[in-house]
Amino acid sequence: MIREALPTLTPCHCGVLRQASRHVSLAYDAALAPVGLKTTQMSLLVAIDQAEGGTTLQDLAKALVMDRSTLGKNLRPLEREGLVSILKGAADARRRQVSLTTDGRARLGKAIPLWQQAQTRLENAFGTKATAVLRENLFTLTTTKLN
Repeated sequence: MIREALPTLTPCHCGVLRQASRHVSLAYDAALAPVGLKTTQMSLLVAIDQAEGGTTLQDLAKALVMDRSTLGKNLRPLEREGLVSILKGAADARRRQVSLTTDGRARLGKAIPLWQQAQTRLENAFGTKATAVLRENLFTLTTTKLN
């Protein structure tokens, strides 16, 4: 039987973005390992911290360009470790409010210098200007309607 060749997917923008993301995430994960955090957890803690007084799960998912089920899976370990608190909303019990605990704020404080070192290593390896342009372009991409 002769198999028909499939069309090539190279270059695949999505594939290259995912590879780059994994490559950078591995470096940041290694940097954050001493405080027991992964890059995804650090992003969550920072986003929650920036939403002074907490935020809803829905708003947090939207800000992180993440679906609610994935957000829930990523928050559960942080809640088990006592780093975040997830409570029923005061005005609407159907909405969940997430905030950092005292332990969460302390862990984030320990993680920030390690994250800054990872940032510096990336900028030194890739170039400060190239890194800034990449970050700006990727942020623009996250706000561009693709469908």
